[in-house]
Amino acid sequence: MNHYETLFVVKPTLTDEETKAQIEKTIAIITDNGGEIVAVDDMGMRKLAYPVEKNERGYYTVVYYRAPATLIAELERQMRYNEEILKFMTVKYTRKKEIEQFDKMVAATNQKQHAPVEPKQKETPVSEAAEPAAEPANKEA
Repeated sequence: MNHYETLFVVKPTLTDEETKAQIEKTIAIITDNGGEIVAVDDMGMRKLAYPVEKNERGYYTVVYYRAPATLIAELERQMRYNEEILKFMTVKYTRKKEIEQFDKMVAATNQKQHAPVEPKQKETPVSEAAEPAAEPANKEA
């Protein structure tokens, strides 16, 4: 089985539930055709480099997986027919160094997903009145 990464951009006009359904549909295509999902990175809503179908933004998702080569043709065929997906790109990792980099990206994605989210603390502005004023040094000449 080969190592693959597929990045796809979903239309920004979809609701959160519809976006999640598109991601699940893509994952289902991979698993139903003999692929093994290694990691999924939801990058969220981002600005596109140029307008695509009059959309300035899109919801980015990257799926890392291992699959037979025959899966890619079916996956890309399904994505072409899906009107909710603006763009997609599949990258195949074949060389030893590429596979090592693939493993690093998967580890980083899994670590990012499992990292505890710390609540942001509100920064309280420090007012000058709250700080004791520095006393001027007496200079006697």
